[in-house]
Amino acid sequence: MMPHQVAWLIFLLPLFSFVFIAFFIRPFVKPESRVAGYITIAAIGGSLALSIWALFAVMAAPHHEIPVPDITWVVIEGGVTIHLGIIMDSLTAVMLIVVLVVSLMVQIYSQGYMHGDPGYHRYYAWMSLFTASMIGLVIADNLLFMFVFWEMVGLCSYLLIGFWFHKPSAADAAKKAFIVTRLGDFGFLAGILLLYLNTGTFDIHELHELAIAGALAGTVLTWAALGIFAGAVGKSAQFPLHVWLPDAMEGPTPVSALIHAATMVAAGVFLVARMFPLFEHSATALTTVAIIGGITAIFAASMGLVMNDIKRVLAYSTISQLGYMMLGLGAGGVAIGIFHLFNHAFFKALLFLGSGSVNHATGTFDMRLMGGLRKYMPWTYATFVIASLSIAGIWPLSGFWSKDEIVISSFASQPVLFYLAMITVFMTAFYMFRAVFMTFGGEYRGGDPNAHGHDSHHGQPHESPSVMTIPLVILAVLSIFSGLWNVTGHFGAFMGHGQTHGFFEGLFHPFTQTLPWIALILAGLGILLAYAMYSKSWLSAERIGGMFKPLYTLFYRKYWLDELYENIIVRNALLKGIFAAFEQFDNRVVDGTVNGVANGAIASGRAMRHAQTGQLQLYGLFIGIGILAIIFAIYFFG
Repeated sequence: MMPHQVAWLIFLLPLFSFVFIAFFIRPFVKPESRVAGYITIAAIGGSLALSIWALFAVMAAPHHEIPVPDITWVVIEGGVTIHLGIIMDSLTAVMLIVVLVVSLMVQIYSQGYMHGDPGYHRYYAWMSLFTASMIGLVIADNLLFMFVFWEMVGLCSYLLIGFWFHKPSAADAAKKAFIVTRLGDFGFLAGILLLYLNTGTFDIHELHELAIAGALAGTVLTWAALGIFAGAVGKSAQFPLHVWLPDAMEGPTPVSALIHAATMVAAGVFLVARMFPLFEHSATALTTVAIIGGITAIFAASMGLVMNDIKRVLAYSTISQLGYMMLGLGAGGVAIGIFHLFNHAFFKALLFLGSGSVNHATGTFDMRLMGGLRKYMPWTYATFVIASLSIAGIWPLSGFWSKDEIVISSFASQPVLFYLAMITVFMTAFYMFRAVFMTFGGEYRGGDPNAHGHDSHHGQPHESPSVMTIPLVILAVLSIFSGLWNVTGHFGAFMGHGQTHGFFEGLFHPFTQTLPWIALILAGLGILLAYAMYSKSWLSAERIGGMFKPLYTLFYRKYWLDELYENIIVRNALLKGIFAAFEQFDNRVVDGTVNGVANGAIASGRAMRHAQTGQLQLYGLFIGIGILAIIFAIYFFG
């Protein structure tokens, strides 16, 4: 059995790391020193070791949950008590492994990528706080506690996306991420308040029990679940609040890897999974989750087809895969959605770190300036191909197993969404191997001749240092084997919500067996098309783009949603409306007040002028009246 203190220590180690770096290392130690990185790696490594212990303890515990005593946080007059508590169950244990494995690999990799950056200590301080905030979100046992860390995750993403704040594009991207996700967070907060108003509790277990018992039902349950899902839509970049995520590429590449694989975007999927009993008892809310997920998957994949920046291709891939996870949650349950999140974390972190490795060698993220890198960067090339095969759903890599589950569950639940998912399988394979062939195939096209800073390299590109390639190899191994956790179907039983299929289970159901192989064939066709266009040039990419120019333009301009949001809604509607309202306020209230005071002063001056006539007999009359009034008051009231 795991001691209770261990559960809290998993959270406290990265938090102590942040405090120590921010207040003792950064002010007094030169940026050339790597001590901040060592402290962060040690803290997160310690938390990971404790999380592995916690995972085995949860596996052995009755009902796969370990009770952890609450700590009283706030006592409000009137009998309201708010506790700080931890849920240490199967969902928490799996998410802790995801967050901490990816975070540890990112921190090790960053030792090479961020070496020499003047903000080195600041970077590791924010990374420690980011990891601690995500852990706090994962372990929280009440919605209020969770919301605090939900906002902390948003704050840390703002700080890290805008890490190079001297670049206007980075500052703008950070503001965009912060503002867009706030729209979803408003819905999340409204859902929390609605639940508390109707139940009198923030406790997650109590809310689950009320939903299961039917005491929390009907319109209240549906609106509360939709409010919670709105928060997930913002954080997990689901349509239509997806627009912040591609711009978040302005942060350092290791930050992108952490955000896209294990922290920020995973938070929304985790939130739906954590509150799943509420969604499960509201057909409207659960269907909404599946529909938004299915639409997002194909919508984002279409934009990934035409992007030339390798990180933007991966960003739209992340949005698409998050849509897959939401589709899995809505159609199949917690086990299926979280199984894909678990597998996706490793191969998506690997893809982003691989893109950082090629940027480190070439000074650019533009795939049109790369090419031929397989000869110069064999480790980066091999690991990037493994991750691409996994995300495409190629057997027997990890992505195959979780996509298999989503395909089967979507067909049984929402046939229309199943067809969207199958089209997305083809598109995912195509755009990922388009990136592979443009980046690593052919001949080297020179990189960015204008690159400056820590990622500037002259002459021929070369493999990244071992501090960057070792995390790539570890993540590649996980991208191959993480899906084997469910070979016997054990993952579904461990998670307790939703059913997953074992390796051989499909053999006894002919149609269940067929679906994954159809998806595999579609993925193979996507890879073949990318090979024909970008490796062998059997088909001309330019000619095909010209044949479908309206679609190409639509995808490349991102459906003009950025223009809609930024130019029409924000600048024309909101800002002009605010300025118009301010102008009316200025004219009617401010100017009206000033003019009213002036007019009042003039009127009072006129009145005083009429009173002061200069006639002595009139002054004497008023003096006499005043004396009589005083005598009268003294006589009757004195």
